[in-house]
Amino acid sequence: MSTTTWIVVAVVGVVTVCCKAAGPVLLGRRELPGWSLRLVELLAPVMLSALVVTQTVGGDRELVLDGPRLAGVGAAAVALRLGASLLPVMVIAAATAAFLRLVV
Repeated sequence: MSTTTWIVVAVVGVVTVCCKAAGPVLLGRRELPGWSLRLVELLAPVMLSALVVTQTVGGDRELVLDGPRLAGVGAAAVALRLGASLLPVMVIAAATAAFLRLVV
């Protein structure tokens, strides 16, 4: 990796830490209003969902409907629904996609 890449990684890391620290620093011990607490509670699931969708069907400026990848995500969703923890879910998703890529 080039020096420019590492500089970008470092800057993004510093900005991330500053953004995470801004809330507690600016708000102190004050309580947030109820509507903003509900909004903050939704941020992590929404961001995770966006990342999953982007990685599942996102391509180079286009939608990529890759059958084995979609099947892997579907298998992961079923495993999560059945109560599996994160590591088995990831193994199930990877194994499903790998098996389908091998067979197809």
